[in-house]
Amino acid sequence: MEYDFDLFVIGAGSGGVRASRMSASYGARVGIAEDMFLGGTCVNVGCVPKKLFVYGSHFSEEFSNAASYGWSVGDVPFDWSTMRDNKNREIERLNAIYGGLLSDAGVTLFNDRASLLDAHTIAVGEEEVTSKNILIATGSWPVVPDVKGKEHIITSNEAFYLEDFPKKVTVVGGGYIAVEFAGIFNGFGAETTLVYRGDMFLRGFDKSLREFVKQELEKSGIDLKFNTQVKEIRSTDDKDTNCRYQVSLENGGILNADLVMYATGRKPKTDNLGLENLGIEQGANGKIVVNEFYQTSVENIFAIGDVTDRMQLTPVAIEEGMCIANNLFTDNPKKTLNYANIPTAVFCQPNLGTVGLREDEACELYPGDLDIFESEFRPMKHTLTGKEERTFMKLVVQRSSDLVLGVHMVGPDAGELIQGMAVALIAGATKSQFDATVGIHPTAAEEFVTMRSISRTA
Repeated sequence: MEYDFDLFVIGAGSGGVRASRMSASYGARVGIAEDMFLGGTCVNVGCVPKKLFVYGSHFSEEFSNAASYGWSVGDVPFDWSTMRDNKNREIERLNAIYGGLLSDAGVTLFNDRASLLDAHTIAVGEEEVTSKNILIATGSWPVVPDVKGKEHIITSNEAFYLEDFPKKVTVVGGGYIAVEFAGIFNGFGAETTLVYRGDMFLRGFDKSLREFVKQELEKSGIDLKFNTQVKEIRSTDDKDTNCRYQVSLENGGILNADLVMYATGRKPKTDNLGLENLGIEQGANGKIVVNEFYQTSVENIFAIGDVTDRMQLTPVAIEEGMCIANNLFTDNPKKTLNYANIPTAVFCQPNLGTVGLREDEACELYPGDLDIFESEFRPMKHTLTGKEERTFMKLVVQRSSDLVLGVHMVGPDAGELIQGMAVALIAGATKSQFDATVGIHPTAAEEFVTMRSISRTA
């Protein structure tokens, strides 16, 4: 049978765009459908605008520090509309670039919603197209629980486009998005409270880092409320508080807020794709189940990125897209991504960066065979400002092999530093090799190669 395309991609996020472009470069006829925005979550309502907001929100601290270095800047007003609109223009520029990349690669773009009719037929808007292979790369979407007053809640999607900047914010959630946005709102000048039902946020990260971030966020003025759940959110005209909403807590407490943002997780975006028509296997949260080569339970249909709920990271989706193109349209050996030692960062303030095993993970694998190195210090910058901000670094080392199993950091530019550490872990670096590396002085990074004293064994 002759198909319209060799590969049809549903979803033009980072993974879908990479898979389509690379497949086209190998000579495949490729179509791609997107009914929202090119570039997906990362470019539009995720990594890129979030990082811009983090940059913008950090200026309040820089202005405060400036006086210690001889700069008298006085009171500096913040204009939210300028920040938001400049961000919007940058996102529009990136959208155009993604469109250009697809066009230049010879990929046919459909600006419409797509769903599966059968294993080779896709409904795109009002038309139908056929493809030998189909790739689902629709990403994920914020999840908001059924709390009373849910209609007053926004998610991270809406936070990027607020009409007015709030004076008081309640952020609900304990993942990296909640922590990052708490820092953003706080930095821009809002009185910020973070509410989390658990006893410590950032589950999935090393315990030492989680505790250190808690300490630093509290120093910055963010009110952290753990083991706390929201009971109800009500609209209010209370002139005493001059706030739009009243947040009632299960413990009887009351929070007043102009904005209530929930960052309580994301789920794979699989609704109305027609997966059930084909019997494509899905997990409890709707994720698409795939094998090691990203193949679903239907032989010619594949899935990558957040929709598979493996690791919700843009670079992971991009690498998976590269694997799809290689596996389908070249004679090279099949590729799959190695999910070990993937570095990541949380752009809280200060940043968190991590690669490799957490201490508890290493303890399970190598009990009684670990040396833990930790260092905490005040960044050199603050020796003049007098600020109490601290930096924390940690190495997890297997004693018998001397291999560095994990590198963790909380501090300015942690993500930038950990990227280099990830290369070392991929290369199988030992603690002796770290010790033999000459540091760059004076930098925070040199601490990673000068830690000599074992903090504890495990």
